[in-house]
Amino acid sequence: MAQLLYRCQPQLSKRHPQWASQAVIYELNVRQFSPEGTFAGVAEQLPRLKALGVDVIWMMPIFPIGEERRKGSLGSYYAVRDYCAVNPEFGTFKELKLLINRIHRLGMRVILDWVPNHTSRDAVWTVEHPDWYKHDPASGEIATPYDWTDAAQLDYDNPAMRRGMIDAMLFWLRETRIDGFRVDMAMLEPLEFWNACVPELEAFMSKKSRDLFMLAEAEGPEFHTVAFDATYSWEMHHLTVDIAQGRVVSPAAALRDRLSHEAWEYAPAALRMRFTSNHDENSWNGSEFERYGAAVRQMAALTFLLPGVPLIYNGQEAGSNRQLLFFEKDCVDWQGLNGEWTALYGELISLKHAHPALWGGTDGGDLYAMDNSLSDKVLTLKRKIGDDVVMGLFNLSGEHVDFSVGDEDFEGVFAQVGSPEMATLHRDANFYLPPWGWFVYYK
Repeated sequence: MAQLLYRCQPQLSKRHPQWASQAVIYELNVRQFSPEGTFAGVAEQLPRLKALGVDVIWMMPIFPIGEERRKGSLGSYYAVRDYCAVNPEFGTFKELKLLINRIHRLGMRVILDWVPNHTSRDAVWTVEHPDWYKHDPASGEIATPYDWTDAAQLDYDNPAMRRGMIDAMLFWLRETRIDGFRVDMAMLEPLEFWNACVPELEAFMSKKSRDLFMLAEAEGPEFHTVAFDATYSWEMHHLTVDIAQGRVVSPAAALRDRLSHEAWEYAPAALRMRFTSNHDENSWNGSEFERYGAAVRQMAALTFLLPGVPLIYNGQEAGSNRQLLFFEKDCVDWQGLNGEWTALYGELISLKHAHPALWGGTDGGDLYAMDNSLSDKVLTLKRKIGDDVVMGLFNLSGEHVDFSVGDEDFEGVFAQVGSPEMATLHRDANFYLPPWGWFVYYK
């Protein structure tokens, strides 16, 4: 029998926009996306992203970057000097609006990366509203969060600062028609702020007959009750890296336990973002090829089988193995574009769009762990809603494995990801997978 891991039925949780359940998010680093590092450079590749199947473009911060205590020669995108302006290195405000309009005309959506915890140390607010910041009691200077020496810590105990933050977010919704925000380090601000802020943003969008999508760089069910549609699945990501690096004794059991715990902790309507890379992982921990090694392809496939919304970081669809510099110009390596990785991600995206079983939230299929004869090393998953079934077999070890799968749906003729050949499956038939091998079957 199959073990039910995820039941996709309504529970108490913020209801996401209907389109979000099928969405694939693409994180776009404007500086590194093209040799020019501009909005115009992004615009040239939009038809390609549309053809790949991207639904939502998440643009890393596009605001002016502070110069005081700047890191590197170009600085951090996350040291924002002005929340209501555009980084002149990328282009003009008009060019950004044209880019957003073009994204919309192609049928995609766009969210901006928002940095609410801190600004740069020379931000306009430090001059206009110094009382909106925390101050070091010894020196009297504006406080620095953690070791982020280029940043100035905002004070969420100040109601005027909270009002200013909400107004700045409303500015972008009003002036550019973006579809929402990815919120940087959302757990550093009081949750009560987000639970007050987001309904106001939603009310504005509702008057314009538009949906608001909110993604939190945070993990926890509490973020989903009012404010956020999606959160990072950091714990799942770290577990998959540990598995790929051989640090987990019974990897398939550990993944099933993680999924069961997540299903118990989160309401099914809470979208979890699945990923093998993002700007933080790439720049500080290396590319997915360095972190996952031989398991990299199967982990990419797994992100599309799990309930939630998958993320692609720019360059992954070209198999770029570059660890991008964060404070300097360092363009994505696009040499592999239209090669095996473009084909893989294109097929996985098409699979997700075509099969409601793979959708996220309460619109998607339930997740089952199918029985297999090597349950410590082999993960056998099934997503199912009605007659729609997608099944995945993953060898989570560096060894050859022989095993059988016992499940009522494991019968018949199926298409398979990565192969033009049809596969005839029989319940309890023996299977062979090479180290880190995998199959995904569907009808």
